[in-house]
Amino acid sequence: MSARSNKPHEIVERALELSRADGCVVIADEHSTANLRWAGNALTTNGVTRGRSLTVVATVDGKEGTASGVVSRSAVTADDLEPLVRAAEAAARGAGAAEDAQPLVTGVPEAPDFTDAPAETSSAVFADFAPALGEAFARARAGGRELYGFANHELVSTYVGTSTGLRLRHDQPTGTLELNAKSPDRTRSAWAGRSTRDFKDVDPGALDAELAVRLGWAERRVDLPAGRYETLLPPTAVADLLIYQLWSASGRDAAEGRTVFSKPGGGTRVGEKLTDLPLTLRSDPNEPGLESAPFVVAHSSGGDQSVFDNGLPVGATEWVSGGELKHLTTTRHTAGLTGLPVAPAGGNLILDGGLDRSLEDMVAATERGLLLTCLWYIREVDPATLLLTGLTRDGVYLVENGQVTGQVNNFRFNESPVGLLGRATEAGRTEKTLPREWSDWFTRSAMPALRVPDFNMSSVSQGV
Repeated sequence: MSARSNKPHEIVERALELSRADGCVVIADEHSTANLRWAGNALTTNGVTRGRSLTVVATVDGKEGTASGVVSRSAVTADDLEPLVRAAEAAARGAGAAEDAQPLVTGVPEAPDFTDAPAETSSAVFADFAPALGEAFARARAGGRELYGFANHELVSTYVGTSTGLRLRHDQPTGTLELNAKSPDRTRSAWAGRSTRDFKDVDPGALDAELAVRLGWAERRVDLPAGRYETLLPPTAVADLLIYQLWSASGRDAAEGRTVFSKPGGGTRVGEKLTDLPLTLRSDPNEPGLESAPFVVAHSSGGDQSVFDNGLPVGATEWVSGGELKHLTTTRHTAGLTGLPVAPAGGNLILDGGLDRSLEDMVAATERGLLLTCLWYIREVDPATLLLTGLTRDGVYLVENGQVTGQVNNFRFNESPVGLLGRATEAGRTEKTLPREWSDWFTRSAMPALRVPDFNMSSVSQGV
C-alpha cells in the first residue's frame, strides 16, 4: 500500500497505522452530487460535484476512564493524514473521561466491497428524467402554468475502519424532487415532492398533472377562521411530524423525565398504548426502496448517538407496534443507564397498518374538512408534550360532501405528533413520501395519510 494513496479504503488504513491512541475509529465519506434546477418552464442550472470528508476518533485510556477526541476535515489527502490523526489524539488527551465510553465494537464481518472504489453519481442519473421533465414543461406551458423546482441526487460511500478490526462500507443514494406549479399571475401555487434512489420511479408529468388539478381547486378562495377542523394530513405532512417524534424519542431523556415519553412518577411510557389504530412505526435498513446503513455511523457523540458505537449493527426496530410504544432510541451507554434495550435510530421511518385507501378515497369519504398539502417552519414549543408549531403551505383545500370545493387561507398549527396519533380516526395506504420540512436531513420515509377530527389551526397565516 502506498503511503500517498488517495483511495478511500487506503486512507482509512493509513490513518489507523498512524494512530498512537489506545483506540481509533476512522470514517471516510466520499460524496458526489448531480442536480438540475428549473424556473418558468425552463432549465436554469445543472451541475456535478465531488468531495471527501474524513473523521478520526481517538480514544485514550486514563485513570478516570476513557476519553475521546474527534476531528473531521474535508478534502483530505494522504499528506493531510498525520496532522489529522495527531489532532484527534491531542483532543482526546485534553478531554475528560467520556461519559458514553464503551469498548469499541468488534466481531462484525468485513464488508466484501471495502476495498472497492467509491460509488459515484453523475448527470446520467437524469437520462430518462430530464426528457420527461421537458415534456412536462411543454404541457404546463400549454396549460397556462409555470413550473419551478429542482432535482438533486447524492451518492455517499462511507468507509469505517477501527483499531479493533472493523472494515465496513455502505453506499447511500439519496434523491429528491421538488416541483412547484404557479399560475401566471403568481396568486396560486401548488407543491409536490418525491424521494427516490435513482430517479427511475418518479414521473414529472404525473406530478404536473396533480399540480394542475390543485391549481384548479385554488380558483375559488374561501376565508376560514382559526379553529379545530377535521383535517386530512397527506403522507408528506405525516412524515415531517413523525420524524420529529423519532428525533425526540431519546430513551435517556424519557427516563430522566424530560419528554413526552416520560412516565409520571418515573420511568418511561414504553408499553403504553399511543393510539387505538393498529399502526406500527418502524425503521428497517433493508426496507425495499428505503435502504439505509445497516450499522451505526456516528461522526460525533451527543443525544442518542455515540462514537464508541461506530460499526454496531442496526437491525429492524418497531418504535410503535400495533399502536403500543415498544422502543425508544438508545446507545449502548444509555441502554445501560435506562435498562432499555439497545436501539440505534435508523436511517428510515415507515408507518403502516392503515387501510388500503388512497388520499382521494379519504377525500371522497369526508363530509366537511380540510385537505393539507404540506407543513413547514416546524418548531418545538413544549418538549414535555412534544407540542410543535408550524405553518401550512402551498395549498389548504376545503372538502365538502366528498369534493374539494376551493382553497382556503393558510394557518399556523399547534399540535403534538403523539397527540395526533392518539386522536387519528383513520389511516390510509402507506406510500413512499418526501418530508418537505426535513428533506435536507431525512428523506427515506413511507407514510399513510391520516384523518384527524380536530386538528388545531391556532391562527390564520398570510403564508403562501
